[in-house]
Amino acid sequence: MIPSTKPPLKVLILCTGNSARSILGECLLRSIGRGRFETFSGGSNPTGRVNPLAVRVLNEKFNLDASAARSKSWDEFKGVKFDVVITVCDNVREACPVWPGQPVLAHWGSPDPAAAEGTEEQKYWVFVQVASQIARRAQLLCALPEAKLLEGLAVREIGEQAQLEKEAETKK
Repeated sequence: MIPSTKPPLKVLILCTGNSARSILGECLLRSIGRGRFETFSGGSNPTGRVNPLAVRVLNEKFNLDASAARSKSWDEFKGVKFDVVITVCDNVREACPVWPGQPVLAHWGSPDPAAAEGTEEQKYWVFVQVASQIARRAQLLCALPEAKLLEGLAVREIGEQAQLEKEAETKK
């Protein structure tokens, strides 16, 4: 992580239900960023509860206490000026409202672990995979110098790289 003498950048991570991916992103970026980012999450149609598997994965795999995390509407943040807004699901990417102050907008799509089927343990491992993907993206974000962060291209490329890898894999 590159140290900064400036106040933390405000980052909002959005998803539809704000129960899994955006919660994972909020908690992981807050931890990995070590004070560089002030992180928040919200949903277009929040479920009102955080998925227990998200809390379990954050605790067991990342040693993070997410017991205070809550599912909330992005409406709570109307009028708040963010530096970066990241969508983690395709539905929210299409419906994302306009945020004041022209924040950097990026899409870091991930599969919805809450939609996973199978045994509880199989679902858990889907959560682990998605959380690991989000954690890697958070690490890449934290490695960027401030100038690259605020120009936006590098932030967007973090999510686009995963899409390119997915397309290359399906062509094999």
